[in-house]
Amino acid sequence: MMKRATAQDRTSIPSMQPLSTLAVLLLLGSLAAAQSPSGGFTAAGSVVDPTGAGIPNAQLKLQRQGASFSRTTRSDGAGTFRLSGLPSGDYTLDVTAGGFSPAVLNLRIDGHDASAIRCTLQLAGVRQEVTVSDDSSQVTTQAAGNLDAVTLDRALLDDLPVFDQNYVAAMTQFLDPGSVGTNGVTLVVNGMEQRNIGVSASAIQQVKINQNPYSAEFSRPGRGRIEVLTKPGGQSYHGTFNFLYRDAHLNARDPFSLVRAPEQRRIYEGSLFGPLGRSGKNSFFLSANRQEQDLQSVVYASTPAGLFQANIPNPQRDTEVSAGVTHQFSDGHIASFRVSYHNTTDRNRGVGGFVLPEAGVNYQDREDELYYNDSLVISSHLLNQFRIVFGRQHTPTSSVTQAPGLNVAGSFVGGGAQADRLQTENHVNVNEILTWTAAKHELRVGINIPDISRRGLNDYTNLAGTYSFSTLADFQQNRPYSLIRQAGDGHVVFVEGVAGGFIQDEYHLRPNVTISAGLRYDWQNFLHDRNNFSPRVALAFAPTKDRKTVLRVGGGLFYDRTGPGPLFDLKRYNGLRMRQAVITNPTFPFTLPGDGLAAFPTSIVRFDPSVQLPYTAQFSAVLERQVRKGATLSISYWATRGVGLFRSRDVNAPPPPLYDSRPNPSFGLWRQIESSGHLQGDALEVAFRGRITKYFSGMAQYTLGRTYNDVPGNYSASTRGSGINAYPANNYDLSGEWGRADYDQRHRFNLLGSTHAARYLDLGIGLALDSGSPYTMTTGRDDYHTGFANARPPGVTRNTLQGPRYLQLDLRWFHDFVLTTRKDSPAIRISVDAFNVTNRVNYASYVGNLSSPFFGQAVSSRPPRRLQVSARFSF
Repeated sequence: MMKRATAQDRTSIPSMQPLSTLAVLLLLGSLAAAQSPSGGFTAAGSVVDPTGAGIPNAQLKLQRQGASFSRTTRSDGAGTFRLSGLPSGDYTLDVTAGGFSPAVLNLRIDGHDASAIRCTLQLAGVRQEVTVSDDSSQVTTQAAGNLDAVTLDRALLDDLPVFDQNYVAAMTQFLDPGSVGTNGVTLVVNGMEQRNIGVSASAIQQVKINQNPYSAEFSRPGRGRIEVLTKPGGQSYHGTFNFLYRDAHLNARDPFSLVRAPEQRRIYEGSLFGPLGRSGKNSFFLSANRQEQDLQSVVYASTPAGLFQANIPNPQRDTEVSAGVTHQFSDGHIASFRVSYHNTTDRNRGVGGFVLPEAGVNYQDREDELYYNDSLVISSHLLNQFRIVFGRQHTPTSSVTQAPGLNVAGSFVGGGAQADRLQTENHVNVNEILTWTAAKHELRVGINIPDISRRGLNDYTNLAGTYSFSTLADFQQNRPYSLIRQAGDGHVVFVEGVAGGFIQDEYHLRPNVTISAGLRYDWQNFLHDRNNFSPRVALAFAPTKDRKTVLRVGGGLFYDRTGPGPLFDLKRYNGLRMRQAVITNPTFPFTLPGDGLAAFPTSIVRFDPSVQLPYTAQFSAVLERQVRKGATLSISYWATRGVGLFRSRDVNAPPPPLYDSRPNPSFGLWRQIESSGHLQGDALEVAFRGRITKYFSGMAQYTLGRTYNDVPGNYSASTRGSGINAYPANNYDLSGEWGRADYDQRHRFNLLGSTHAARYLDLGIGLALDSGSPYTMTTGRDDYHTGFANARPPGVTRNTLQGPRYLQLDLRWFHDFVLTTRKDSPAIRISVDAFNVTNRVNYASYVGNLSSPFFGQAVSSRPPRRLQVSARFSF
């Protein structure tokens, strides 16, 4: 009988200690005496247009009801504002801006700051009266007001324990992997789909997920994209400068390392905003980020000499600089221009786990981009927004060792990486959106061109070949089961084009009913289907007079894309340009005959003649309820169905029953890229946001879900062996591929929040608790003679084994030291972060290879406890 669990599994079961620790912290926060600032309270927030972009220079007047007390201010270049020194009471906030209708907001300040006010101004000609609380948790029937969204404003971003200030990575835990496309998470920056944010962390104003999940403006569902709003220049000088520091002396030892790795990480980051000239119409911003990471990769592998366990240096350097100017031509016309430079170097990349030091690579990536954004109020009802980005990228990769690769399944990866290549790109992205408003309508029409690019590749991979062995014994006896070797012209250039268009109307049928309906069309060159229309619709209904309960239902179709990787393969492996030979059961070392690889049939890559863009159908029903002031509860059901998902199949594989020779001897591996996969996911989510206790606010989300598919590997990944690059175990029998998705987790719980219970008790908290993910049992042998050892035992389907649970508790203690007593005083914040504060061992990379000495065991773990200290100066 096969053993499916080890001592690692048993020790990985989470205890109640982290939850008890969290409960004690919350209890202490609730019992501590609240201390309000001696100068009164603060009201802060943002003024935005219907697209979510900040409105600069908006006039705000805060009047205390029944009293003569009032405050006035203007929003900065990012649309944000701040009013300090406010006593408790009920207030009326009047907001006006050129080209927009005024808004009146009712606000209550009752024993704490109001730090998440958000006012959306409609175009001129649309009158609106809005009532908000002092917290972002408020029930509304607006299409973008769904409360099962996850939104982190600047104040909460500063309070949370976010590793390396990487807010995008921190938010991915709230995404639904089944909603993510072939190329990973869709990143939308300032309303435009981009590959990176382009500014440093302190220049980010807001990060959100699932805002308006069925918007026709975007290609992916709300739970598969992350939207980021950055700060433009302002009309007053303000800035932020951060220094973050971590050292091995503050960290725990990795459980797979013999000694504590001598790591250190230093991050210097900041941003500066202000007026440019005296006209009041120009502003600027600067941002910079420098990361110096002297990291260590932990290798844990079985070699002929025994267990290889070592820490290998993995130094990384990352530099990013951005600068921009904003000019206000008139009250209704604003334009901004920005340039950015980003350079990353990574030495010994890929080393760790089974990968030995000699099989690493040295990687570099440089990207330069130019941004232009223009917002114009054409008339009292019409707004035009135009955005364009030009960029170029240069990415060389070189192997640390120039030697043939050695891959012993489930034991070690050594020799050379055989990964030398140079990839280049010149691209342009364009967005053009018109917004028209009337009494009950908000109509948006636009064109998205997320990618028109000239891509180049010089491929020198596998020129010396990579040998694969089933077992360590086979390696010692010089018996590889396959050799992959290449020769020929690896220079490829092509143009990739991706575009989409949409129309969407948000119709306020009644004060308590809103209908949002839209239609989108997606197109990609290289694929010949032209029927990629995706309807989207959503309904929000408030059935009660107090409008504290909202029912939302919606659904839509969302099309996917191939990404550039498969297109490079199509161009390289066309049977003429580059020869790739997959030689089964070769001698070792292998000597080529006189005519080289021409003596062997070459591999080719083709699209299935019937290939088309895959699509995901998603439907949901959400019940939202404001349970008390500043606190809401939402219960959601989500259904996701993937149709025609990308995957690959070797259509020239040796057929049953003998699996001994290829049907067409003129070719070797014939990779056919198909759109034939399926996905089925269902999830029930419960989310609470707002004030959990008097002194603790944040959000908690629990998901009970299940996702099955028949696409080997993680569908959201683009690495070899995953998603569009994945092969089935048996190319002639795909029935065994249907099983749990690699990312399927039955239970997921996430909590983010902060407490300001007392003067020196400021805490940020992040908690993640997940069920285990599955992994697949394989024989470790090339039973079908295709050159890949991904065969499974008879009757065993994909992902039948179960990994351990995951639990991580992160904490941040922080305190602000105000330097003067005046309004908006400069301040210094000191923070101490503890990631995985309980030092729980979260095992990863479980081995399902029956031929491996590590079968059923983990060969790596997620990071142990790490402490970080940081200092921030802001003014």
